Amino acid sequence: MTKAAEMAKVSAKGSFHLLWGLVISTVISSIATIFIARILGSDLYGLYGIVLIIPSLIGVFRDWGITSAMVRCTAQFRSENRVSEIRSIIVSGIVFEIVLGMALSAISFALSGYLAVNVFHRPEITSLIQIASISILAGGLINAATAAFTGIEKMHLYSIMLICQSTIKTIIIITLVVLGLGTSGAVIGYTVAMVIAGLIGVALVWAQYTNLPKLSNVTLEIKAYIKLMLAYGVPLSLSAIISGFQSQYYAFLLPIFYVTNNAVIGNYGIAQTFVILISFFATPITTMLFPAFSKLNPQKDREILLNVFQSSIKYASLLVVPVAALVMCLAEPAVSTLFGKTYSTAPLFLALLAINYMLYTPFGSLSLSNFISSQGKTTFILYLTLIGAAIGFPMGYILILHFGVLGLIVTSLVSGIPTTIIALYWIRKHYGLTVDWRSSAKILLSSAIAAALTYVLISELGFSSWIRLILGVIFFTFVFVAATLLTQTINKYDIENLRGMVSDLGIIGKIFHRVLNIIEKLMKTLKP
Repeated sequence: MTKAAEMAKVSAKGSFHLLWGLVISTVISSIATIFIARILGSDLYGLYGIVLIIPSLIGVFRDWGITSAMVRCTAQFRSENRVSEIRSIIVSGIVFEIVLGMALSAISFALSGYLAVNVFHRPEITSLIQIASISILAGGLINAATAAFTGIEKMHLYSIMLICQSTIKTIIIITLVVLGLGTSGAVIGYTVAMVIAGLIGVALVWAQYTNLPKLSNVTLEIKAYIKLMLAYGVPLSLSAIISGFQSQYYAFLLPIFYVTNNAVIGNYGIAQTFVILISFFATPITTMLFPAFSKLNPQKDREILLNVFQSSIKYASLLVVPVAALVMCLAEPAVSTLFGKTYSTAPLFLALLAINYMLYTPFGSLSLSNFISSQGKTTFILYLTLIGAAIGFPMGYILILHFGVLGLIVTSLVSGIPTTIIALYWIRKHYGLTVDWRSSAKILLSSAIAAALTYVLISELGFSSWIRLILGVIFFTFVFVAATLLTQTINKYDIENLRGMVSDLGIIGKIFHRVLNIIEKLMKTLKP
């Protein structure tokens, strides 16, 4: 088995374990989301979203690249047979997240009153922001645990942590809302679930930590390893802080723009919830690509690197682009089925948000930053972020203050174009890597055809929203598969690659094998 095939196999296995965790946890969380969205209505649900803005904004400053460094160092040390040093990496990362998380939680708590009264002009949410401030520390524990699981390629443990968090959150939120606590119950449930999930994550990491080999000549030097990780992570963290602050800055402007209208923010929140359907497929890919790329040396593994880079973009696009297109064309019946007619503008917001995944993924958006970071070029990542921020901050301010949520979405779509072009040029210049443009174009074309025909079909049907939703999913699937076969988007080489990637997935792998066999027979039938 070649090195590239082995890497693909490991990444596919990790992605699958992460995928089932995301699916199950999101389904469970969706129960709570649908429940509170219907009970609270768009106004109070929008208020719930406003409460979480401040902890999310301050939490951006918590990481400083430590979790990314944990993943890279762990993957690199494993490939270099320095497994004993992973113990120090894990402990150092968790200690850093706890200390900084506690400090930032205290800052959020202290600023809650001033921000609630003088910025958001909603003094009633002061105590709720204080409660949600604890989630900053809890989020640090969750992120540190996630980095440890990713680095040692134990993604099933991450899935367990996610499912525990969603289950606890759903039970507490539904109970408290039914008891009449409203928005307060939702905030308490969110915060308590994060704290418990963080503690579970640390406990699972500790179980793995005790099984790692320990050499007598390797000491646990937390300070030294934190310095090592910060040396790698600071440029990356500055990039993450700017990017995170930028997105939260947009959310920060919305309550100011809609001073007396929480309902629009509630509609936007519902649209963001639906985008999670796309992240089912995007998140496992981005999570597993980083440690995979970190194992490759561009000088020694040049041919493998090109193969892995292009394959990562193609197979990511095959998963993400059609799902994004499906979400776009079925936004209206999907929102109406789950949340009713109250959220009237959510379908438009959802369709526009999905464009981000549909257009950027075929150009490598899920692979570019992972590859650049894996090669230690974190300063270049910072440059890209500064360029994006220089465009995004003024554009966001102007468009949001004039067009509200629509201005926010347009900003997020447009501001990333220059940095994507620059990153593609830089990677080609320094590493000789490029996108398989023909495959990307075929995937986009097949998805667009399926989405357009599906939208026309459901627009003409007079059935209830849930029937149109089901019929739309079935029709889209058949049209997309037919389009990919007719355009020869997938070839025999891809079939063999996918067979190897899913060979270790047990029963799921066998199901995939049967599906691939059917596709292969259809390819032979349609072959001229």
